[in-house]
Amino acid sequence: MSSTAKRFRAGIVGGTGYTGAELLRLLVNHPEVEIACITSRSEDGTAVADMFPSLRGHLDLKFTVPDVARLAECDVVFFATPHNVAMRMMPELMAAGVRVIDLSADFRLRDADVWAHWYGETHTAPDLLAQAVYGLPERNREQIRQAQLVACPGCYPTAIQLGFLPLLEDSLIDPNQLIANAASGVSGAGRQAKIPMLMAEASDNFSAYGASGHRHLPEIEQGLADIANDPVSLTFVPHLLPMIRGIHATLYAPLRDPTLSLKNIQALFEERYADEPFVDVMPAGSHPQTRYTKGANYCRIALHRPLDRDVIVVLSVIDNLVKGASGQAVQNMNIMLGLPERAGLEGAALLP
Repeated sequence: MSSTAKRFRAGIVGGTGYTGAELLRLLVNHPEVEIACITSRSEDGTAVADMFPSLRGHLDLKFTVPDVARLAECDVVFFATPHNVAMRMMPELMAAGVRVIDLSADFRLRDADVWAHWYGETHTAPDLLAQAVYGLPERNREQIRQAQLVACPGCYPTAIQLGFLPLLEDSLIDPNQLIANAASGVSGAGRQAKIPMLMAEASDNFSAYGASGHRHLPEIEQGLADIANDPVSLTFVPHLLPMIRGIHATLYAPLRDPTLSLKNIQALFEERYADEPFVDVMPAGSHPQTRYTKGANYCRIALHRPLDRDVIVVLSVIDNLVKGASGQAVQNMNIMLGLPERAGLEGAALLP
């Protein structure tokens, strides 16, 4: 092995969607990792660079049918698949000792019955739910380091949990009166033909959806309850923005102590995230925009207290495909493999 050879081999299951494409973009530039295989049953034999010409000159691989024996030769395997795919392959991969990062929802919830309720089918690997580590590094870094199976958080859950986390850890807010209004670009719906995501439908429009109950809600409440060490109640309303990338979450919570100043809350956030490489607490009074994180693995947060009333407002923005999916998956991989956490993720946000 030459001095320039990469140390670790990564496999990707299901690489034809947006999260798969984003994983490829990040991994081809990773200093310590090479992509060993990428799978797609429908695109078997197709050159990756033919499907994604942006990768011409960066990756010389073809899509192949998923094969556990070949995947088992990798140091880490990513699942960038729709829900219900990873859980069917996971028992065999786990038995082979493969370390896996699942970007789907298959292992985010610990209760198989709750999962079945929200995803409309029976979970096929319920025994593995307890083994999965929830891959929010800012909360579970040490568990991630030792994990064999990491369940990468969803995009909305990432932005919302990071926004509420310091407040719940210090019991500064009422956990039973949490509100999250969050809006996402159309790429959050995946790379498939859906009428609401067509340019003529989504452009010049703004709409809510899933207001009566969204499948990310149980994941968010589970994570927030873990942080608070107590049950929480969250009103979560997602919205669709007429843009491609980005999530903007506006979070509201009543303060337990109305005499607590915004200055003290700002200091709490700055201290809590001081050593976190991918969370940026902006100056008090800032209004972060989605373009501040476009293409980058950052969550940017700002705090407000309107009219000094007893409600704290947290603004939390991420790129749904990076910190909300593939970037966070690479961050988890770096932790699992003992690599510098920033490796392959140093890029600044794109502007414009």
